[in-house]
Amino acid sequence: MKDAMTPTPANLRHLLSDATTRLRAAGIEAPQREARLLAAHAAGTDLAGLLRIDTLPPADHATFMQILQRRLHHEPMAHITGHTGFWSLDVAVSPATLIPRADTETLVEAVLDHLPDRNAPLRVLDVGTGTGCLLLAVLAEYPQATGIGTDINPDAARLATRNAARNGLAARCDMLCCNWADGITGPFDLILSNPPYIPHADLKGLMPEVVRHEPARALDGGADGLVAYRALAAILPGLLAPGGIAVLELGIGQDHSVPALMHEGGLRILEIRPDLGKIGRALVMKK
Repeated sequence: MKDAMTPTPANLRHLLSDATTRLRAAGIEAPQREARLLAAHAAGTDLAGLLRIDTLPPADHATFMQILQRRLHHEPMAHITGHTGFWSLDVAVSPATLIPRADTETLVEAVLDHLPDRNAPLRVLDVGTGTGCLLLAVLAEYPQATGIGTDINPDAARLATRNAARNGLAARCDMLCCNWADGITGPFDLILSNPPYIPHADLKGLMPEVVRHEPARALDGGADGLVAYRALAAILPGLLAPGGIAVLELGIGQDHSVPALMHEGGLRILEIRPDLGKIGRALVMKK
């Protein structure tokens, strides 16, 4: 007699309907799409491939139910799948780093506009590299460029190293564990950073996926959200090459305070580029 707990084949349409209802009740945005993404991951396919499937075999059914429970507890989808897309890349993620966001792609767009020569032999520094996504996206667009990514978290630096290899860019970059740019020698033609910028008191109000599963150190910008920017204002002028630019990510409402800090530090503001939500997101500067 078959054990009641033995996984069985499952009708995909019924599974998706039930999962969508449960995800919606848990407050997950776009629950129907999330259910399909979970099913595709469990089946080892993508959303297009899922259209050709009517039934999940027992092993895939069991996997689907396990990862559905994780998502119902607001574990980020990227942590469940182990990777996410950023720009033209596929990057591995882990709890050691922030999950790359589409808003951060605004910085890459700004770089491409301000440094139009794609064959320039740029020397690039990414301060607080996390997954390495910013540095790697830029290196992918500038085939003659080389770069250094830094992160205070050794697990993050190791993850960024793996992502460089994953995307065929390891020969053109080094990922180092250090505080900001300690021990790093300039000059750099381009400096990037997506620093911690959430005011400490606001952290508890973030989405459960962020509060429970992403590293507070990579989010917490201190009492006013500006601690990291003060540190960057002190080091950027000494690291930038003549004619080089720095591009920093901004948080909501920081498009006045951060430029003022950078101006006091000796940098000239070239642009504050909005993201798709019309929020000033990429601050572009030079000496």
